[in-house]
Amino acid sequence: MSGVFLTAEWRYLAMLNFAVEPELLGPYVPAGTVLDAWNGRSYVSLVGFMFLRTRVLGIPIPFHVNFEELNLRFYVRREAEGESRRGVVFVKEIVPRLAIATVARVVYNENYSAMRMRHAIERDSTEYGWRHKGRWNRLRVETEGAARPLEPGSEAEFITEHYWGYAAQKDGGTMENRVEHPPWRVWEATAHALDCDAAGIYGDRFGPALAVPPVSAFLAEGSPIVVRHGVRL
Repeated sequence: MSGVFLTAEWRYLAMLNFAVEPELLGPYVPAGTVLDAWNGRSYVSLVGFMFLRTRVLGIPIPFHVNFEELNLRFYVRREAEGESRRGVVFVKEIVPRLAIATVARVVYNENYSAMRMRHAIERDSTEYGWRHKGRWNRLRVETEGAARPLEPGSEAEFITEHYWGYAAQKDGGTMENRVEHPPWRVWEATAHALDCDAAGIYGDRFGPALAVPPVSAFLAEGSPIVVRHGVRL
């Protein structure tokens, strides 16, 4: 097992999930993995969350400990060492700190961008905002009651229970990262909203996919997490 690269807490993960045709994602599937699906349906998810108490190689980086992140991701799997490794691939990740975006691009070839961001987390609502070309975009979910444990085989379990990350490299290879955290409890959203220049931020390929209502929306409470050093496949 590789050593620890990053520790943090991921909290208040607001997730909007969109059904898409597999052909949309084919060009982005890293070598050595295959597109994953739930009940025959392929997904992309727009996820906003808080990155808290961040340490890189055990060291807190000044002004880069607590911040928002927004990512657009989809789901793959890889058969290795007798197990099926269910993982995520990021189409684009947005953070408010240029240094974070730069390190992620250089070290892992992840498609990070730096934008102004903000959040508003209340008892029954969670909202994330990001500013692109002078315009604030936002993602919001509303909830009620208590969070519930994940149901085995459910859509929410498929979306949240991924413990591997895969990133295609410029030379055609793939980087694999292991992520460790306990199962999360979730709230199913009672209402949700997305105001986003999807084509301007994610390109014409993903613009139409994010212009339709999501097929599901929920909020995961999150937990402390560990990200291990990447391994080249």
